Amino acid sequence: MRAVVVQSPGGVEALDVVDRPVPEPGPGEVLIKITAAGVNRADLLQRRGFYDPPSGATDVLGLECSGEIAATGEGVTDFPAGTQVCALLSGGGYAEYVVVPAGQVATVPRGVSLVEAGALMEVASTVWSNVFMMGKLQHGETVLLHGGASGIGTMGIQLCKAFGTTVVTTVGSDEKADFCRGLGADLVVNYRTEDFAEQMAAHDMAADVILDIIGAKYLQSNIAVLATAGRLVVIGLQGGIKAELDIGALLAKRAAVMATSLRARPSAEKAAIVSAMVAQVWPLLAEQTVRPIVHATFGLEQVREAHQMLEDSSHTGKVLLTL
Repeated sequence: MRAVVVQSPGGVEALDVVDRPVPEPGPGEVLIKITAAGVNRADLLQRRGFYDPPSGATDVLGLECSGEIAATGEGVTDFPAGTQVCALLSGGGYAEYVVVPAGQVATVPRGVSLVEAGALMEVASTVWSNVFMMGKLQHGETVLLHGGASGIGTMGIQLCKAFGTTVVTTVGSDEKADFCRGLGADLVVNYRTEDFAEQMAAHDMAADVILDIIGAKYLQSNIAVLATAGRLVVIGLQGGIKAELDIGALLAKRAAVMATSLRARPSAEKAAIVSAMVAQVWPLLAEQTVRPIVHATFGLEQVREAHQMLEDSSHTGKVLLTL
């Protein structure tokens, strides 16, 4: 099969399409013939040598996919051959086939195409596990989502609005701001021209939950905009890894700072996240309250162009590889 690997860490030129054997599913696993695979910023980090796969995982890139069940391992009865599915992966999505534990697989929701389903699992699982499970966002609260035009951001805006919350988000252009407003965001801040903490203060807003992809650069401002008993969930470090934390400000607000990663979690934890997420999110997709946002698709041999699009932040929503 064709698969994408990184022979030596570097820029987009480090991505190579190579031949690999088709993997075989073991007990509790399924083999998926891939139709589409999501391209995520974590893949860019792995390409540069900053985000190694978990121990035992394939070196083939790709953290999510959609496709059809090609074979099943011992003990798997929920996914007959030919079932259209999408899956949360530890790696292996940039290929024609991938093996994954059955607990990390879900049937494609009604009303979503098989290609669009390639844009679902990583973003929906990330938002659900961090904003709703860890952050415990409740109806009537306010959430701040950094990177509103990203795959995670576009899914986050829609899900948070569907559950009756006020949504604040940051973006890098006026065009992306307009798009996020169209998805339902209540306050959109262009971080290139405005300060989100100042804008939230001007609108008398505080965040009960913050989903942060920036890290150190935003730490002080994030804590400043937290509401009493607010929860800051850090899932990315685009703005650095070290910053000074004002513990007194946290104490005064009885607030919490949490940091988490989805990829490194044990399979049983990922399965629990997928199960909870599917129960809550799939009905919203079926009734088209929420939809996957696909900005562009590329063939597997165009993987370098796909990565460059993410590097340039010229996308709104998800970028997919299709096979």
